Amino acid sequence: MIVMTTVVVVEDDAPIRAGLLRSLSALGYEARGSATGLEGLSLVVDSHPDAVLLDLGLPDIDGLDLLRMIRAVSTVPVVVITARDDDDQIVRTLDAGADDYVVKPFSARQVDARVRAVLRRARPADAGAVVTVGALRVDPASRVATLGGRELDLNRKEFDLLHVLAARAGRVVTKRQLLAEVWDQPYGGGDKTVDVHLSWLRKKLGETAARPRYLRTVHGVGVRLVDPDAVSAGRDESAP
Repeated sequence: MIVMTTVVVVEDDAPIRAGLLRSLSALGYEARGSATGLEGLSLVVDSHPDAVLLDLGLPDIDGLDLLRMIRAVSTVPVVVITARDDDDQIVRTLDAGADDYVVKPFSARQVDARVRAVLRRARPADAGAVVTVGALRVDPASRVATLGGRELDLNRKEFDLLHVLAARAGRVVTKRQLLAEVWDQPYGGGDKTVDVHLSWLRKKLGETAARPRYLRTVHGVGVRLVDPDAVSAGRDESAP
């Protein structure tokens, strides 16, 4: 089966949107378009694209606000395409979470090059590669996780939760991100679900919230997975 790279185009200008969709399709992408921000957000949530092309001048919501909403639920690479070319706007957009910024007018080849570049940065390693953090080993291909060589008895959601955290070892992952990536619930409302599964996962990792090892809660923000030996040795300066 051939798996195509999916790109969502959020652009209210019909000729530009149609041209981008046509060019991307000709270049071998699966391209999907939206004329409004909220429809575009739904496309991102429902189709889990590989990249997003986002115009800032949308009819229903400010493009920067939409970018922040996307960033709250997804790490998908976002390339902003806009006529706004002043330095302050570019800085604000990149600070809000954009991966690249292209000023109109642009060619299809330029957009293709930018998309390929952000995809390379977003995929520094094989998505199916084994993740090792200290004595913890997570193999997404076989869906087996071991701790010190001992296989962990994890259900499907526990494994998915562990893999998401291990793949971002050392970085804080918010509960909203976990809900979006593990439970496909990007709009929140399921914090208790996350807490319960984290509690189960802690137990299987041989730790508790009061005496954490791998799973460190960052209060009011989220949770991150660390190498406890590195923390003990003082090599993880961001550890709580």
